[in-house]
Amino acid sequence: MKIGGIEKFSTVDYPGHTSAAIFTIGCNMRCGYCHNPELVLPEQYLDSLPVDEIVRFLHTRIGLLDGVTISGGEPTIHNDLPEFVRMVKNMSYLVKLDTNGTHPRMLEQMLDDNLLDFVAMDIKGPLDMYQQIAARPVDEAAIRDSIRLIKTRVAHEFRTTIVRGQLVPEDFDAIGQLVAGAERYALQYYRKGQTVSPQFQEAEGVSDHAMQQCCAIMSRYVKDVVVH
Repeated sequence: MKIGGIEKFSTVDYPGHTSAAIFTIGCNMRCGYCHNPELVLPEQYLDSLPVDEIVRFLHTRIGLLDGVTISGGEPTIHNDLPEFVRMVKNMSYLVKLDTNGTHPRMLEQMLDDNLLDFVAMDIKGPLDMYQQIAARPVDEAAIRDSIRLIKTRVAHEFRTTIVRGQLVPEDFDAIGQLVAGAERYALQYYRKGQTVSPQFQEAEGVSDHAMQQCCAIMSRYVKDVVVH
């Protein structure tokens, strides 16, 4: 598995827990607003960190951290992700996975093997807008399968980053129907920074009023709706 970085201590990546956050290299989407081009774009890839080095570090934090968050990029494009997660679980850590939901069979395998304690899945928008936002072909059935698995089998959060002009409040009825009954939904303001697509570097987040509208709509479908 190619690891591009590690945040050795975080209080925000795993809700309610302290964790180390590990970032894998590579992604099967090209969402223009993504703030991790060095993990997504092959021409900008970071040098990978030795997995053995990461494992040794985690051994030194046993009892000091609650868990490990595995993010990216997209972790599930790595066939050896379950093997790595198993090593982490064997150190008695909680494991949170951040994913775009494109590989439900790997997700199901890890759930069957009790390797995941929390899953956060990005919802890019209504399904009919996925290909436009992700800038790659997307298997809609895979997205639906991942949502179903996550909702029914593991503690979870779904989340959407809202870029002004890309999504509008009216889109959130379709999103709400997609995730109806989920435990928690996070709506995230887009904030300027380095991006996968240069055109998004000057993009804007939605207004507070529009965010409130999105929250009100999502609250019809999900009990706990938060804003970041």
